[in-house]
Amino acid sequence: MRFMVIVKSTPESEKEGALPDPQLLLEMGKYNEELMKAGVVLAMDGLHPSSKGKRVRFSGGSHTVIDGPFTEAKELIAGFWIWKVNSIEEAVEWVKRCPLEPGAEVEIRQIGEMEDFAPVLSEGQIQHKIAKRAELPNQTANK
Repeated sequence: MRFMVIVKSTPESEKEGALPDPQLLLEMGKYNEELMKAGVVLAMDGLHPSSKGKRVRFSGGSHTVIDGPFTEAKELIAGFWIWKVNSIEEAVEWVKRCPLEPGAEVEIRQIGEMEDFAPVLSEGQIQHKIAKRAELPNQTANK
């Protein structure tokens, strides 16, 4: 199973030009190495603050572009991992070991696989979509 592990933003991470504590970066580097050695990590990255982002809102046939920063830092994403583990419980156990600052929050969400669409897609359609996904660069889905 694949899971997206989402590190929520904090008011500190949303500050323009703010950098994490060097000791925290060191600890996070060790944690990430442990995840990689265990074969858990498929992808990971941190994100710039929402002040550098945009949102696109859809309404009928029109689109509205909204410039950041966005309010409610706790609803924003500071970074993420994509993990391959056997269960959400295993993902929770890995997250519990994460060296985040007090007050940090992490959300874990299972990534949908093509097989999840079996009620509305034929086996041929599912296999076609899996094959197309495998053509994407750096794709590790279903492996």
